[in-house]
Amino acid sequence: MFIDSAKIKVKAGDGGDGVTAFRREKYVPRGGPSGGDGGKGGDVWLEADEGLNTLLHFRYNPEYRAERGRNGEGGNKTGRSGADVIVKVPVGTQVFDAETGEMLFDFTAHGQRFLAARGGKGGFGNAHFATSTRQAPRFHTKGKPGEEKILQLELKLLADVGLVGFPNAGKSTLISVVSSAKPKIADYPFTTVEPHLGMVDLGDFRSFCIADIPGLIEGASKGAGLGDRFLRHIERTKLLLHLVDVSSMSSRDPITDYEIINRELANYSADLANRPQIVVATKIDALDDPEKLRRLEQKAIKDGRDFIAISAVTNRGIKELMELTWQKLQEAKAIEVSS
Repeated sequence: MFIDSAKIKVKAGDGGDGVTAFRREKYVPRGGPSGGDGGKGGDVWLEADEGLNTLLHFRYNPEYRAERGRNGEGGNKTGRSGADVIVKVPVGTQVFDAETGEMLFDFTAHGQRFLAARGGKGGFGNAHFATSTRQAPRFHTKGKPGEEKILQLELKLLADVGLVGFPNAGKSTLISVVSSAKPKIADYPFTTVEPHLGMVDLGDFRSFCIADIPGLIEGASKGAGLGDRFLRHIERTKLLLHLVDVSSMSSRDPITDYEIINRELANYSADLANRPQIVVATKIDALDDPEKLRRLEQKAIKDGRDFIAISAVTNRGIKELMELTWQKLQEAKAIEVSS
């Protein structure tokens, strides 16, 4: 099960209390104060782990508490600090304050760490307060409480290329052909109900990550079908492959489908709608009306977008599409570096 949103509670450890104590040693008639300080409470850390790709584990374990610091002891002994707690999250996770909505951290690389809740400081023992004029203080301080927060976690998959299009446009078939991803494929809508990632290897050390998200329909931005909540997973992509079914088996008009998807992208995010896009006519092995293909190509060129026709079933145009995708990715990265 793919879960891309979760709310968790984190509680850092409280600091240990200081202690009031005095030296009681043989042959020392006036033992001074010897109360030690309390130990620091443990911290709660979030850490990115590339081995995770869902927030599902937080559904069953939404609370994380670090250990409390130990109290100080006589003989100027400081209490032991509480143990930290490390919570693993997938790369691509964004952390928000659940109360204010403020984004606190964005995990973009394996091993990154974020201090989610800081442990409380330990209290001072009476030895801390001894001075030349106050040689026998009979008081200590308590430890400070550790931070406690409610965090909202949102997962955005990290992919170079995102696949968009209507349900059954051929997105799942394409990603299964060009990568090792194995999404569910069938001849009915919404066979993809969760995002899939696949790595495309073109050889010569050329590779990129591609994301297949559930299909959009008209009104997705208003909640129709599966809605547009999965679009968050292609917000980080540098390039979109817009798949349009032109087969004679489909009763839909390719131009209308193309315009509807771009309108839904714009309703979700103007930045996403302006992302570089390759228009991909799919299922040309089942095309009986070449006019469909010609009209879609003209529309794509008019909009200033690259166009290519493919058949994932027969592998026609697949190699050319992947090479074009690699080329456009390099152009996008060059623009990103220069800006």
